[in-house]
Amino acid sequence: MYFSKEAVVMLFICYPKCTTCQKARKWLEKNRIKYTERNIATDNPTYKELKEWHEKSGLPLKRFFNTSGMIYREMQLKDKLPSMSEEEQLKLLATDGMLVKRPILITEDKVLVGFKEADWDTLERSLQG
Repeated sequence: MYFSKEAVVMLFICYPKCTTCQKARKWLEKNRIKYTERNIATDNPTYKELKEWHEKSGLPLKRFFNTSGMIYREMQLKDKLPSMSEEEQLKLLATDGMLVKRPILITEDKVLVGFKEADWDTLERSLQG
């Protein structure tokens, strides 16, 4: 199935004050990709959303944690995550958007976590067909 950039509206989850998220937004605009923006601090992803995105991403769940964030460090999650079940980790992520790595870009069949321009370029090329 072919999607044009114009036909696909992606969900862009970000924290507006985050410089990495600002770079990602500029990338989306430069590449003329339509997106719906959602502020992760005021509209935290739900357990169900996180579970779906994790499955769709193919990434280890640890990649969804904002490991450089204050809450992550305060809760000493580096030491606690290895002994937590996947369900416990997802429930924890759903409690506070600032625990979640950002930006997250969600398309119909892909989820990108964090902003690595090369990964986003690959997605953009796939949209071109």
